[in-house]
Amino acid sequence: MSREAPEAVLFACTMNAVRSPMAAAILSYLVGRRVRVASAGVKPGHPDPYAVAVMDEIGIDISEHEPCVLADLGDETFDLIVTLSPEAHHHAIELTRTMAADVEHWPTLDATASPGTGGREEALERYRKVRDQLFARIKARFMPESGPTV
Repeated sequence: MSREAPEAVLFACTMNAVRSPMAAAILSYLVGRRVRVASAGVKPGHPDPYAVAVMDEIGIDISEHEPCVLADLGDETFDLIVTLSPEAHHHAIELTRTMAADVEHWPTLDATASPGTGGREEALERYRKVRDQLFARIKARFMPESGPTV
């Protein structure tokens, strides 16, 4: 796997509602226009208000994000596909049959998978954990020397 700086990065997860839009927004925030960044899911999802709220806490606005599926990307190509769920990883490997892209799998907690009983604050804590894990991983991968912190 090449560790050179990619020109185009796709973050993929299951429904493109939480993990992949968070990751794409974080990378865009950290590198600006130096890298083309996109996100997509395996299945259609819906905007997630908790994801919007926890990203807003760190000054990154994803309120306009509309979930899309991998098929919506058409002929777009990427140098690197970062998968955040096992299902997305399987689909990314399939994409490499027609796209010369490196694939990295970053197993990432699905904040929506464990509703718990603690209500809104418990849910927000799960989403913050995902956000912070992604921020640290993205910063280490794409900006190993320095960069903004959460």
